[in-house]
Amino acid sequence: MQTSSAHAADTDYLVRQSMATGYQWSSLLVPPAYIGYIIARKGKRSLSLNKILRTTWVGGLGGAAVAGSGSYVRYAYSSEDSVRMKRIETTYNTDLLRRNDHSTIGGILAAVLTPAILWKRASAINLILGGAGLGSGVGMLSHYFRSLTGDPPPKVEINLTTSH
Repeated sequence: MQTSSAHAADTDYLVRQSMATGYQWSSLLVPPAYIGYIIARKGKRSLSLNKILRTTWVGGLGGAAVAGSGSYVRYAYSSEDSVRMKRIETTYNTDLLRRNDHSTIGGILAAVLTPAILWKRASAINLILGGAGLGSGVGMLSHYFRSLTGDPPPKVEINLTTSH
């Protein structure tokens, strides 16, 4: 299948956005699921902070991979006009932009603070990457909490016409 460079660029952008969303959601949902699974199967004694942090960042990578591959299959085989429209909508989506900003800020803060607070309780790589995953999820939650409490991001009107 022959695609134009513009279609490839639009697809790449949308895949990256989907991967970020997959990472955020899986970093938020995988740790509680893992904790529940371990407690139900093996009891509290098998639970450790190192394993929880490792599960957080590995689950985040898995979520990014699944979301990215699904998005690639969706957009690579869609029409060029529909992909371009979706990219423009995504680019000007202030809700998505603010969610990504909050997630990035939370990820960076937690990647720095988690090792500082819990230095001897887990390996350094799990502290940094797991902390970033937890912070990313918490940042995403803070965006939704902010929206629910009456501070939604502004809406942007996009007026586009497609030419044929």
